[in-house]
Amino acid sequence: MPKIPLRYLLPLAALAVLVIGIQFGALTIAFEKLGLSPDSAFLLFVTILGGSMINLPLFSMKSEPPSLEDMPPQLRELYGQMSHTGRTLVLVNVGGCVVPAAFSLYLLAHHPLNVFYVALAVAAVALLCFKITRPLPGIGLGAPMLIAPLMAALVSLALDPSNAAPLAFISGTLGVLIGADLLHLRDIRRLGTPFAAIGGAGSFDGIFISGIVAVLLA
Repeated sequence: MPKIPLRYLLPLAALAVLVIGIQFGALTIAFEKLGLSPDSAFLLFVTILGGSMINLPLFSMKSEPPSLEDMPPQLRELYGQMSHTGRTLVLVNVGGCVVPAAFSLYLLAHHPLNVFYVALAVAAVALLCFKITRPLPGIGLGAPMLIAPLMAALVSLALDPSNAAPLAFISGTLGVLIGADLLHLRDIRRLGTPFAAIGGAGSFDGIFISGIVAVLLA
């Protein structure tokens, strides 16, 4: 691996601290709207960050060889040197998927939410995500970042204004998980990657970010 000069490492470290600080500030505001205390919000944030480093294997599936023509130029040379095994291992990231999904169930149990409204909001976001998500060979599944949380916020405000924040998080999180990931599992076969992680970007993954942004907008 090439060594990175110190003069580049310091700005990168400062940028990482800044990004994490901004994210933590946004999370603090969002969690306050969800009724969490500062200590509980911090604990959840740390759990998500720690869980971002953990991927749990689910299953493997047969996959097609990668299409180099459809890949970004910077990835073609890398994948051109790899041998395709014919299978893709599907994993789930703890911080980017398991914890947000579990927190959604917690909100559902601790807020007076109408189950029909929850199902309707989740279905609306999931349908939208299913329509706008596209497989990106060599990268993963991609979709515009802000469309899903905006839909979650609007639907939550329309259905249940008094509980818009928890409903927005639940629909934004589970809607993206179902519509963008679970309903597109078959498309993983065409990505040509040895691994595919649901929620693999951890605390920066679309599943979690959609829930947080939806709460901020609601």
